[in-house]
Amino acid sequence: MGAAGPLTFLTDFADQAVVLPLVLAVAVVLAFQRWTRGAAAWLFAIGGTFSVMLVLKLGFLGCAGVFGPADMHSPSGHVAAATVVCGGLAAIYGRRRGAVPLVSVLVAIAIGLTRVGLNKHSWPEVVLGAAIGVAGAMAMARFAGPPPPLRVRPIVLTAVFVLALFHGRHLEAEVVIGRAATAAAWFPAWCQDSSQPR
Repeated sequence: MGAAGPLTFLTDFADQAVVLPLVLAVAVVLAFQRWTRGAAAWLFAIGGTFSVMLVLKLGFLGCAGVFGPADMHSPSGHVAAATVVCGGLAAIYGRRRGAVPLVSVLVAIAIGLTRVGLNKHSWPEVVLGAAIGVAGAMAMARFAGPPPPLRVRPIVLTAVFVLALFHGRHLEAEVVIGRAATAAAWFPAWCQDSSQPR
């Protein structure tokens, strides 16, 4: 029980209630600094990552009877979100080619440990979320291109402000997704008959 406090504190940084305002705030700051290509790539990569995760979550939850034996009920959205955001920030600031995958993997490990430690996800779910997040961060680096000279301070201060303001808040997206998966009529019958979302 003692470890739950630090694990919860860390994992809350990856909650959608924190990540979504942070993503929008960073996009605005990049646009104000006239790096519109970077802002567009940032939004595209993160929006694409979230879209892929939504489709996978609906599929895995809707077909829980099929994927359940593999301990795969719902890929970790926290891991994917933290990975693509931190990897994307590395792409914004990083001048070295290896910075994006390195930062992405380190963040995926850190948040993944919290999700498993809190019994929110299995290791396969964490690994899948991490892979999607890393792919999103790499896409961000590719589409954004080399960053121009940027004023780092406004972005850092904006990020710190958003994190301080929203940390500890929760967006119960998983509950809504779970309900949508069980209610969806478009899953094949062999999925629906055995679906029992977690």
